[in-house]
Amino acid sequence: MAPLSRSGFGAGIAYLLAALVLFTLMDAVAKGLSAQYHVAQIVWSRFIVNALLLALVYRARVPRLLRTRRLGVQVLRALTQVVTGGLYFVALSKIGMAEAAALFDINPILITLGAALFLGERLGPHRIGGIVVAFVGALIVLRPGVSAFDPAGLFAIAGATTYAAGALLTRSVRDEPFATSLLWSGVVGLALSSALLPLVWVPLRAEDLWQIILLGALGALGQAALIKAFSLAEAGLLAPFGYLGLIFSGLWGVLFFGQLPDLWTIVGAAVITGAGIYVWWRERIAAGRD
Repeated sequence: MAPLSRSGFGAGIAYLLAALVLFTLMDAVAKGLSAQYHVAQIVWSRFIVNALLLALVYRARVPRLLRTRRLGVQVLRALTQVVTGGLYFVALSKIGMAEAAALFDINPILITLGAALFLGERLGPHRIGGIVVAFVGALIVLRPGVSAFDPAGLFAIAGATTYAAGALLTRSVRDEPFATSLLWSGVVGLALSSALLPLVWVPLRAEDLWQIILLGALGALGQAALIKAFSLAEAGLLAPFGYLGLIFSGLWGVLFFGQLPDLWTIVGAAVITGAGIYVWWRERIAAGRD
């Protein structure tokens, strides 16, 4: 494969940063809506708007693109994504955006661990060290056993775990068209959230409708930007920049909710980020790259 150009790498970073801005803004909208609506209804709102956008984009091609040779994997992968969104939105409804983002950002380390346990990838001392340090960082943010501990933070960690599981399952269907995976995520997400909707439904207020539409649009645009980023630059090269999402989450938390992260959250986030970048750096060395 021909090496990627510097311009392609720069454009990839730009698209990744756009995706992070869009996704963290979506999280901010979801957090604001959580004061009025159940998390399951917020998740449904995201998927119904997403479904309308996908139908608009793919139109008559939808039935053909839904054909898959790995139905079970596609459904399970989509389920992990729905559960991830639900768990993370629960965490956002209870704790600050910076705290939730810091805890959720242990997911790259969990992917590394899962790849070793389930895909047979090598787990050397440097990876093990990175995993241990990342969990220490999560404990610093959580602070179990002290008065500042909020059990809601465990929802963010659970969401990171299901996200990692979904990422590993995605590897199993990477030979299928991206649109197939995208559509199955939308179909399963809409079906599951619609099944739960009658249990939690609250009539939508007219003044909230724009936020509902914005929630789904931000999610769809963020996904599109993320796909574009990884089509322009290697995932391994972009990985460290993903931690910039912590900065955006903290910024929206301050601007929209007046939630300034405390010192221990900043320290814990730095530990988690450092562990993730260290594992990435060691993998780059192992692969013989600069």
